[in-house]
Amino acid sequence: MTFQDFNFNEQLFEGVESMGFLNPTPIQAMAIPTIMEGRDLIACAQTGTGKTGAYLLPVLNSISKSNKHHTSALILAPTRELAQQIDQQVEGLAYFTGISSIAVFGGGDGIVYEQQRRGIQNNVNIIVATPGRLIAHLTSGVLKLNHLTHLVLDEADRMLDMGFSDDIMKIISYLPKDRQTLLFSATMPGRIRSLAKAILKDPEQINIAISQPAVGIDQQVYRVHDQQKTPLVQHILKDSAFTSIIIFASRKEIVKSLYKELKGIKIDAMAFHSDLEQKEREEILLKFKNKQLPVIIGTDALSRGIDVEGIDLVINYDVPGDPEDYIHRIGRTARAATTGTAITFVNHRDERKLKNIEKLIEKPIKLMDLPDELATIQATKPESAQGGDAKRKPNRRWGKKKPKQQNTGN
Repeated sequence: MTFQDFNFNEQLFEGVESMGFLNPTPIQAMAIPTIMEGRDLIACAQTGTGKTGAYLLPVLNSISKSNKHHTSALILAPTRELAQQIDQQVEGLAYFTGISSIAVFGGGDGIVYEQQRRGIQNNVNIIVATPGRLIAHLTSGVLKLNHLTHLVLDEADRMLDMGFSDDIMKIISYLPKDRQTLLFSATMPGRIRSLAKAILKDPEQINIAISQPAVGIDQQVYRVHDQQKTPLVQHILKDSAFTSIIIFASRKEIVKSLYKELKGIKIDAMAFHSDLEQKEREEILLKFKNKQLPVIIGTDALSRGIDVEGIDLVINYDVPGDPEDYIHRIGRTARAATTGTAITFVNHRDERKLKNIEKLIEKPIKLMDLPDELATIQATKPESAQGGDAKRKPNRRWGKKKPKQQNTGN
């Protein structure tokens, strides 16, 4: 199948070609025809499968055939970073169609709010918004959505995790009942199904490889103690062939500490965390997206809010507490059928988390040999800022190089 098979508007197809889209991904091939038929849809698809294009293309195609003088589509996203990235993709795909869009999100100063207000008053065709800021514009009376025909909830599970359930229902109270509603989620817990039942009408359901990493990801595990983590990062990054790298840590204090360590050995990296101003975070993401920054370090907030092609390495400095978060983290690499590497550091405390991840993905993750020069690093007391296992002595499983005969490669 190719994108020509969908018979998109000619100007939209020109945008598709200019963006380098050749063949639809599985979620696009399944979702686009359903959306073009006008059906409501609940779709479960992990990060990196092309879900943004799956809903944007048919929505843009519909708007291109209608009156372009009012707001026709609202896309809700959990974070400002994701909202901005969706808006950028709208601009790219809709470049030749004359369709307008704006990203509406909190933070920033009064100038940002005023720019958003003017865009809304100019009746942009598509609004991509975080729930909190959108409600501010709705309650002020500036935003009227009487002509809305499409509502999209992107990463709905993440929005509920962040406590936006009431906000979503309040926003929906402002919308016409006669509309098409599309719900995309990486996971499908009971509360997502309850939300779908409340806001969708007889929806079509699509599930794409629920909770499974993309097949192109080379997943690896190193068993370490905390004092070996930073030297191992340095070993992996120094003289490596990887050019676009994300490192995930559990807390912003660790992000800041690791940033200083990498900066000290001249590795070009930046830390992405909540203490930065919005403008600083946007500049870091832009540099990373434009391949001007090879390494970015962040917490799980980054895993859902970044949409960048060509990431070839993800390092889990700490094992995520939720196995689903592991899927989202490593889903940053091997996007849209490309290949990539995901490396996870596992200390003694995180062994149970690793087992839960392997249970979720239904296979063991390849265990790697620790480099000889790192195997001699001993755990110290007190353990690092992560709070630690200093009382446990390293054994042949954690922090020591495995005997050769035990290396099965599984």
